[in-house]
Amino acid sequence: MIGQLSAAVLGVERLGERATLVQFSSAFCQPCRATRRVLEEISAMVGGVVHLEIDAEAHLELVRRLEIAGTPTVLVLDAGGRVVRRAQGQPRRADVIAALGAAVT
Repeated sequence: MIGQLSAAVLGVERLGERATLVQFSSAFCQPCRATRRVLEEISAMVGGVVHLEIDAEAHLELVRRLEIAGTPTVLVLDAGGRVVRRAQGQPRRADVIAALGAAVT
């Protein structure tokens, strides 16, 4: 498992100033839709936090490198791109907020 990720590795222009919520999804994954709503709402509430959604099927090499076993999988990155939390399955709002607390301290 990689402990730190860059914007280039994730295929985006930049990471969040304070934290980044990286969601690996697949097209027909119902829990992925609910996860997307939760992560978008939380990233909109907390300044400097960005939500990135990555199509697991379109990024198989990255999925293998990060050992993503299923969708949704969420990685919480701190400002430097270090993975501070990882969760598979639909996360609870409170758990995401707690993980963000760990990422921004």
